Amino acid sequence: MNKTIAIHQPNYLPWLGYFYKISQSDVFVFLDDVQFSNQGMHNYTYLKTSNGPYRLKYPVNQKFGDDIKQVSSKDEINWKKKHLDTIASNYKKAPHFEEVFEDYKHILNQEYQDIVDLNTAFILFYANKMGINTQFVRSSELNIESNRTEKIIDICKALGGNVYYSGTGAKAYQTNEEYDSQGIELRYSVFKPVEYPQLWNEFQSNVSALDYFMNCGYDFSRILKEQKNGV
Repeated sequence: MNKTIAIHQPNYLPWLGYFYKISQSDVFVFLDDVQFSNQGMHNYTYLKTSNGPYRLKYPVNQKFGDDIKQVSSKDEINWKKKHLDTIASNYKKAPHFEEVFEDYKHILNQEYQDIVDLNTAFILFYANKMGINTQFVRSSELNIESNRTEKIIDICKALGGNVYYSGTGAKAYQTNEEYDSQGIELRYSVFKPVEYPQLWNEFQSNVSALDYFMNCGYDFSRILKEQKNGV
């Protein structure tokens, strides 16, 4: 019997494709013991606004070389109020604004030790609301010291996985042979953006899943159906 492992850095309010990847795995691993990247979406996401995509970013305490789990948000700057105001001003006319905004506000206003705690609080909550019954693990809990492809393979082995469900970006540096030799089948996650009713002008797919929740609620069955039918 197959046991599918998916792995990704814990990002802030990720897009729908992130949640689809979670839904297709038996165990989803938050890759929190790799280096924080300003190019990674660890502390920002995109919202859809009347002026196009808007990058919603929070400030962090971070020095070069820090792992993601060593980075914390600069709460003393009061960035949370700005995020609440920005989301409210752009989504107050959305059909599901009241419920989704209150959920977001409740989670945001908790205190978190680091950005992993903050980001995963949102991801775990939304996954549960959408009925995704995947097991979650943090890579730092596994105490694996290897890097890149070797680290991924070691994580899969540690969790008893025989299928690795990878993002397509990794095609640039990993091969099927590397996984086959370790008894692991390599599969790639292919998510086709689903068009749904949005506020403001033409459809935009590369925005936070929060946009979908605001406009369509937490109905994930629609997303799964569209993927199965081939959008």
